[in-house]
Amino acid sequence: MLWRAAFALALLLLPHTEPRTPLDFGLVPGGVYDTVAHYEPGPIGLLFNMVHAFLHVVQPNPFPEDLVIRVAKDKFGAIKSEYQKPENIVLTLQVIYYEIGFVVCAALGLLFVVLLPLVGLLFCMCRCCDNCGGEMHQRQRKNADCQRGLLTTLLLTTTFIITAGVLCAYAANQHLSSQLKTMRRLVNNNLRDLHTFANDTPVQIDYLINQYDTAKDQVLCDLDNVGVLLGGRIHEELGKEVQPALDGVLNMAGVKVEKAMKVMRDTKEALENVSVTLETLQEGTGKLQFNLSVVRAGLSNALSDPACADTLSPTAQICRSIRSSLAQLEISANYSGLPDVTDQLNKVNEVLKTDLSLTVQRGLLAFNDTPTMVTDQTRNVAEGVRGILDGIGSNITSFSRLFPIQSSLNNFTVFISHTHSRIEDIYPEIDQIDFYRWICCITLCCMVVLILSFNFLGLLCGILGFDRHASPTTRGCVSNTGGNLLMAGVGFSFLFSWVLMGVVTATFVVGGNLEKLVCEPFNSRQLFKVLDTPHLVNPTWRNFIPGYLYNDPDMDLTVENVYSNCKENRGIYSALHLDKLFNISALLNTSVYTKDMAQKFEGVKVDLRSIILLDSEGKENLISFTETGIGEINFAAYLEELNKGVTRVDLLSFASNLDTQAEQLSKGSLQTSIKGHANTLRQIYSHQVVSIQQSMKYVRARNTLNQSIRFLERTSSDLSNKVSEVLTAVNAAQYLISQNATFIVNQETEKYKQTIIGYFKQYIDWVKTSLEMEVATCKPLSNIMDTADILACSFLLDSMNTFWFGLGCSTLFLLPSIILSVRLAKFYRRMDTEDVYDDSIGTWN
Repeated sequence: MLWRAAFALALLLLPHTEPRTPLDFGLVPGGVYDTVAHYEPGPIGLLFNMVHAFLHVVQPNPFPEDLVIRVAKDKFGAIKSEYQKPENIVLTLQVIYYEIGFVVCAALGLLFVVLLPLVGLLFCMCRCCDNCGGEMHQRQRKNADCQRGLLTTLLLTTTFIITAGVLCAYAANQHLSSQLKTMRRLVNNNLRDLHTFANDTPVQIDYLINQYDTAKDQVLCDLDNVGVLLGGRIHEELGKEVQPALDGVLNMAGVKVEKAMKVMRDTKEALENVSVTLETLQEGTGKLQFNLSVVRAGLSNALSDPACADTLSPTAQICRSIRSSLAQLEISANYSGLPDVTDQLNKVNEVLKTDLSLTVQRGLLAFNDTPTMVTDQTRNVAEGVRGILDGIGSNITSFSRLFPIQSSLNNFTVFISHTHSRIEDIYPEIDQIDFYRWICCITLCCMVVLILSFNFLGLLCGILGFDRHASPTTRGCVSNTGGNLLMAGVGFSFLFSWVLMGVVTATFVVGGNLEKLVCEPFNSRQLFKVLDTPHLVNPTWRNFIPGYLYNDPDMDLTVENVYSNCKENRGIYSALHLDKLFNISALLNTSVYTKDMAQKFEGVKVDLRSIILLDSEGKENLISFTETGIGEINFAAYLEELNKGVTRVDLLSFASNLDTQAEQLSKGSLQTSIKGHANTLRQIYSHQVVSIQQSMKYVRARNTLNQSIRFLERTSSDLSNKVSEVLTAVNAAQYLISQNATFIVNQETEKYKQTIIGYFKQYIDWVKTSLEMEVATCKPLSNIMDTADILACSFLLDSMNTFWFGLGCSTLFLLPSIILSVRLAKFYRRMDTEDVYDDSIGTWN
């Protein structure tokens, strides 16, 4: 029991070397950016989508990336100066082909602007000459009512379309003005985010530097536990060879580890059981043998009766039969003839005087004492590593101060504040400009509203004042007023429509091209490909951003990369490749410190030759156990006797046979004697044979003897080989520890050193990842570009395009409005003359 407790305690104290968990450096502190660079226009978005669809119809061609690049590189200089060159002509034709939709629409608009005033002037002059409907005379027709109804319906429909167009323009105008507050909020949020960016960056950098203490503390913790970690690893690797040898000692005879030492005790116990049970069985069978011999002698004496002397008589034949069966009255299992095991038992007792458990325990404890030995022999190494750690911390702190991060951020903060103040100063001018713009747009809308007013009033008065029974010369005042209002609308249409179309054409050309050439390519990021075209800004620069920032135009730093990285809220260090200015890799280069640390660990010299797994006494004990003579026991003889019955013949059957034969004799002393011996046999059977067969004492003795004999047979069969294998494994393990442990020590020392260095690598990897993803995240830069897109495209261009779309729709429908109003006015105005019906000819004159 003491050995089991000691072995269990040794297993519990065995060092564990699971992989170290990753270091937890925490979350890098960072502010929250306020800008949400996303815009939802609301219900007016339906109008915006209509305008976009119209522009797609006008300009269905994809973004001309190559064409824009060629024009941008040329800067229009060669086209202007050397226009006659074929390549410039081809380039011009390509531009015209791309702009063909805008060119056609602009040409139609200009044609409208030029021709409509001329048409209006000619129309007025024609009417002044009583032509073109200027004559105040209306011919009577049978379908006059049908014409008037049709013209009224068409004019009313046209007027409603013009009304929808002007409402669309008015909504766009109001939307643009209402978005000024949103514009200010977006701009202020962007500037506030830039302040957050500048204020949080130093705090984040300090946090990165301070987290070096986390790695340092973990290294110090491992140094304090160098015995458990390094010694435990050496112990574990050596244990792969040593532990099987010890297990061989503990597992001889094929039993489990926890019953190893029980083998010898079980062997001793088995031998003792053989000796004791053999005596018990010999005692029981000895008494039975004696009683059977007494009965056999008595029957022999009884058969000496004179009646048995006559050889011819039946009695003599019965006597001869009984005499011949007397040899069966003997015991079957003769335990007294089995060999004694006292000699083997004495040898086992002699072996057990030396406690093998204590011998093996001393070897195991010496082997498990490796961590303490390592701790004592690496004390100087731990002190040297602590000095290196302090030096690394000082270098990181001093190197970080060499970079002008704080001064750069201070200048950036001043620039932001100055920019913010300038923007605040511009806001009143923006409001004033927007007010003038709003007035101009409202004036244009009012021009259309004035025409609409004449149309609606004219239709109202004409419809309400028309009397179908009145002749053209007797029409009422209300009807005549309606016709005059319609003609007034026609006059103002001629006056205003060319102005409206001029504004529509100009804003259409500008706004439509900006939408197709700037806003849509920006959203699809095709514009970035143009900006990132090599040698676009400077013929000698491949990329202009690194050319301006680092004077290194060959660096792979493009507008699209910067925007994408900032859109993903990555750190500005990786987004702008600031390692060209602040090389963190040089600061955090572990190779500089790895060499010094490796030199410190070269001094680790762990000597394990003092560990003795199994001393000579233990080896002699194992050898002596194989020489106890257990294998010389005649196990077959024991098993043969155990398989026999108690007696050679069934005593009850034998007694019954005697009674049967006695009944055949004549009455007398011979018959009485034989029957008496039969009863004696029955008593022997009931008192002795049954007791031997059923009594627990004898049953247990036979079973114990059987089990002990079989156990000794199994143990002795392979005992010599198992002990030989155990001794061979112990000697090999002892040689490994004493002679070849240097390789394992160096190997595990290298692993331990890499574990220590691994903490620095974790810290460096974390710093690099944090710089790329969490420190000085450049989301504000992409937000600025997205805000510019929202302000320029969503607020300004979408509103402006919707304005000219609605105003242009109204202006275009002024043409059918003019025609319909002129035709319909004839039916409402009071005429000077009318047709008179001539009864003589039956016609109107």
